[in-house]
Amino acid sequence: MTILAPKHIREIAPYQGGKPITELAREMGLRIEDIVKLASNENPLGISPKAEYAIQEALLDIARYPDGNSFALRDAVSKKFEVAPNQIVFGNGSNDILELAARAYLTSDSETIYSQHAFAVYPLVTQATGATGIVVPAKDFGHDLPAMLAAVTAKTRIIFVANPNNPTGTLLGKDELYAFLKQVPKHVLVVLDEAYDEYLPPAYKSVAISWLNEFDNLIISRTFSKAYGLAGLRIGFGLCHAAIADMMNRVRQPFNVNSIAQAAAVASLADDDFVARSYALNQAGMAQLTQGLEKLGIEYIPSFANFISIKVGDAADYNQKLLKNGVIVRPIANYEMPEYLRVSIGLFSENAKFLDVLEKIIKQS
Repeated sequence: MTILAPKHIREIAPYQGGKPITELAREMGLRIEDIVKLASNENPLGISPKAEYAIQEALLDIARYPDGNSFALRDAVSKKFEVAPNQIVFGNGSNDILELAARAYLTSDSETIYSQHAFAVYPLVTQATGATGIVVPAKDFGHDLPAMLAAVTAKTRIIFVANPNNPTGTLLGKDELYAFLKQVPKHVLVVLDEAYDEYLPPAYKSVAISWLNEFDNLIISRTFSKAYGLAGLRIGFGLCHAAIADMMNRVRQPFNVNSIAQAAAVASLADDDFVARSYALNQAGMAQLTQGLEKLGIEYIPSFANFISIKVGDAADYNQKLLKNGVIVRPIANYEMPEYLRVSIGLFSENAKFLDVLEKIIKQS
């Protein structure tokens, strides 16, 4: 082909999501109902009953374009998180928030900074703009904030920080993170990705939203895909200074958040009981998995999210054996962790099946 995309686009390695259940069923000749998917950090409880009802209501008006300004959802987020409406940006998933920040503020001669073993979308959105990504070596599988500060140059425009981090589940302390923000130069945006905040115990929950008035270079990214269970609807939001939100909204696609997602998100924010049940299930499931892994002698990284990364040695081989037994997890060799698998927390029965299959594989090795 004679028409070539720019070099920085051609060199992008496409994002690889968790294997769909239907795909594994076709490949292995398995029954769908026998497959357990613990690969994509989804909520095993599904969605809030309030969100399900809102979806059915919204379907009646599906022939109409959605509200491009997301007025009802903007009002709900503003009240829930006590931020001004003009401080909110909505995205087609929180990935979209990361991309909007990159599109608004990066150029081909700028740089971003992110940690080793951090979310794969950070280098993707960086490379898509032609900017240069600077990877800072991880510390104990998490962010080394002093080293990230030391990597800042006159070309740095964005620092991406995931808290808790995906795929390692590590968590930065509030005081440490606040001190870091105090030292970041004002010409640098900090994108604080808090996709898993709803799964944190009360003592660890983020207070970063209260910092927005102090740091006008802070963007907080949140999602409805995890604890709220709306992964298939693709909706997230960013909170930031109004001037930053204005720039991000200028590059945002019209109608980027569909009407069904908006309605479901509004209803989800009103269902604290569902989020509490999701949190409780995750806490119990994490205990179930960690106890089972310790019994099997499997090393793991202590996690503050709704997944856990385990060290199995030849992770590619373990992954294939798990797939043959109807268990989908996530190999994370692309995160420079070829010996690890990331396992989402599922229902009790799903976690039990994973542990049973894992034990069988170990005994056969």
